[in-house]
Amino acid sequence: MKQPGQDQHDTTAAPGFDSSTPLAREISELTRRRQVIAAEKLPKPERTRVITVSNQKGGVGKTTTAVNLAAALARQGARVLVIDLDPQGNASTALGVQHRADTPSVYDVIINDVELASVVQSSPEFGSLFCVPATIHLAGAEIELVSLVAREQRLSRALNVHLAAMMDPYDYVFIDCPPSLGLLTINAFVAAREVLIPIQCEYYALEGLSQLLKNIELIEKHLNPELTVSTILLTMYDSRTNLANQVAQDVRDHFPNQVLSTLIPRSVRVSEAPSYGQSVISYDLNSAGSLSYLEAAAEIARRGAPQTGERQ
Repeated sequence: MKQPGQDQHDTTAAPGFDSSTPLAREISELTRRRQVIAAEKLPKPERTRVITVSNQKGGVGKTTTAVNLAAALARQGARVLVIDLDPQGNASTALGVQHRADTPSVYDVIINDVELASVVQSSPEFGSLFCVPATIHLAGAEIELVSLVAREQRLSRALNVHLAAMMDPYDYVFIDCPPSLGLLTINAFVAAREVLIPIQCEYYALEGLSQLLKNIELIEKHLNPELTVSTILLTMYDSRTNLANQVAQDVRDHFPNQVLSTLIPRSVRVSEAPSYGQSVISYDLNSAGSLSYLEAAAEIARRGAPQTGERQ
């Protein structure tokens, strides 16, 4: 019996392999994609790219996207930090780091002024992948932040101090937000230079997006002039349905320069991976979902961070 993380597909063509069947064509295409990814060396950014992954609509693959993009970049040799800012702590679970109630966490950083370096944990996924976990205490942080001085800049200041003190800083920092537009999400926007928005290829995909973009614009105007929506990633794509294709086209029409060409398909392997405390990159490297996240990560790396004030 195969264990999680082992090769789940035999992609080696046997003698007499019939490439005319749909399954054979799919296996052949997966093999081709894997070879392209293996041969590519991703460029590293000149300075740390801080990317907030946000969408106030729940169930769009936000945490899944943050975790798997981070793991994909780390697998390619980048130094990556994931900051789990969601009280549910799902990113912490997926990266295999401790986040029990008594674990030093991002809550201690933004509420108690604890240094970020003291709560960073190394993920067992890859040697260059790190995580700042979230605990249940974060659920009350929205209320506690209200009375604090510079409440919108708490995470930004802690992260800047941490990065400035590092001899070998991270190439990427991904901040996983809760599915809301409260003070935790505002802290994430102020701390970042880029926003990545995952959009589900289903009905109501664009619902609420205009409000999110309006809030990002307000943050940019009043609190963080460097902030820009650099990336939109289409998730849970099912090529068999007309609806998914129509939603994908609508999003591309609205945001032609921000949408990645890579689509993240609906995938059982992607859904299973967190239950083993893994990203899909470690759980099943050769699955369609894993390859798609590796391709999306490569696309993000190649695009690079927009310059200050630049709009795509």
